[in-house]
Amino acid sequence: MEKERSSFSGKLGFVLAAAGSAVGLGNIWRFPYLAAENGGGLFLLCYVILALTFGFTLLTTEVALGRKTQQGPLTAYGVINKKWKPLGVIAFIIPSIILPYYCVIGGWVTKYFVTFISGRDADTVADGYFTGFITSQWAPIIFMLVFLLATAIIVYLGVEGGIERYSKVLMPALLIMVIGISIYSLTIKGPQGTALQGLKIYVVPDFKGLTFTKLLNVILAAMGQLFFSISVSMGIMVAYGSYVKKEVNLMNSINQIEIFDTVVAFLAGLMVVPAVFAFSGKEGMSAGPGLIFVSLPKIFNEMGKAGRFIGIAFFLLVLFAAITSSVSILEAMVSSIMDKFGLSRKKSTVIASIYGLIVAVIVCLGYNKLYFEATFSTVKAGQILDILDFASNNVLMPIAAILTCILIGWVAKPKTIIDEVTRNGEKFGRKALYIAMIKVIAPVLLVILLLNSIGVFG
Repeated sequence: MEKERSSFSGKLGFVLAAAGSAVGLGNIWRFPYLAAENGGGLFLLCYVILALTFGFTLLTTEVALGRKTQQGPLTAYGVINKKWKPLGVIAFIIPSIILPYYCVIGGWVTKYFVTFISGRDADTVADGYFTGFITSQWAPIIFMLVFLLATAIIVYLGVEGGIERYSKVLMPALLIMVIGISIYSLTIKGPQGTALQGLKIYVVPDFKGLTFTKLLNVILAAMGQLFFSISVSMGIMVAYGSYVKKEVNLMNSINQIEIFDTVVAFLAGLMVVPAVFAFSGKEGMSAGPGLIFVSLPKIFNEMGKAGRFIGIAFFLLVLFAAITSSVSILEAMVSSIMDKFGLSRKKSTVIASIYGLIVAVIVCLGYNKLYFEATFSTVKAGQILDILDFASNNVLMPIAAILTCILIGWVAKPKTIIDEVTRNGEKFGRKALYIAMIKVIAPVLLVILLLNSIGVFG
């Protein structure tokens, strides 16, 4: 067991690593299609409000919990209250479910990046190209392995030498690329209109025909997206918080993570939604999860020569975002194994990576050798990946968040977190909001989200 707990070198290292975790496929892949499906500007408005209230509450709680206990998610909750050790088990199971299928999707992104950079981007336009790739037997496994190996190497190298070091390179590069592609995207003119017309749909809320049910659905969609966007209820922020030095201004750091994440999520939508509108109209904007693997390659192809370079930059950007997030998911598992069983970082990384590899291979085979269609709750014709995604995101993450609110709001009391955040005399700017959210508002919203996620509301 390590004699002294590893730590980030300072505030910048922590903020970039935590932002790297937050800015992943959830922002670059999921945010644009959810925004497009849920009224554009209305979704954006709900998301920003929730990020500054609900998201802020959960993020603050988990980071402070990690620093206070100096433990990974598996053991941290038990330090706060011994009776709440099972919550730590749930917090460990969640990243353990997510890592394998996240690496499979990371493999898909790697495949597209390699295809574009090798000059075979025209192949991606063919109907059935994406389906043909994911249903093939060996290619998805090989690309998943490359992605998982890159993730494991960074975690293996440690907190400062691996996670922080690579975050300091990848995050600025990611930000530059997302700004550059966003600016270019707004200049596009297509057969269905201009990108600026698509921008209006993306940023201006449309309240026409808005009913309470529709508004509730948009709010719940934005709330569900927040779990992805700020990496809460996955054990990640507890693990990263445990590596933050005691003298770091926690509230300042959390505010910066919030801003960074919200800006990148907005820019991700700016990259994708206006361009898709210009070429495919409103129908193309509702392409769902297939947006970046099916719709965007066709748009890049229609851009001519510039499209190939934009495609390379785009998939490199998505790849960077995916790696920084998968690193944080694996780290949540590794820190837990280290703290619980006293193993070294290297052994813990190898164990978690081998587990991830085995389950990820099974996920890949779910599209061919192990193919079946499962219908349950809000999922129709789901495969192994869909089942794991549903179990982690729709069921376990809301449950973990509800239990965390009960533990901190009513058992250990909000003062536990407030004292940690203000330990160096810092001000807690949204203290009253935090108390109201953690005790009442967040749990109520989370229960509604959970019931909606499992199909109680139809």
